[in-house]
Amino acid sequence: MSLTRFILAALAASLAASPVLADPPRGRDQDRVFEAFREGRSMPLPSIERRVIPFMGGADYLGPEFNGDTYRLKFMRGGRVIWVDVDAQSGRIIGRSR
Repeated sequence: MSLTRFILAALAASLAASPVLADPPRGRDQDRVFEAFREGRSMPLPSIERRVIPFMGGADYLGPEFNGDTYRLKFMRGGRVIWVDVDAQSGRIIGRSR
């Protein structure tokens, strides 16, 4: 096999194995959030964040998780992690870690 054919074969093999060409993973948070919002089971995340963040007294907001019926927002204050559970449909805080 010539060097050119070898290089082309190696390039084709590496592209075929590339994650860019693979199917996207199923069940990602953003897909579930979109589906819940579309079906009317969830408020948009920015609306949830606008409701909760002002009550956190300057804690650093680290990001959300979506657990089907609830958002779980993660905050940090003084080296301590604080989880705030929010009903996705109403935006009401339903739980908070101590």
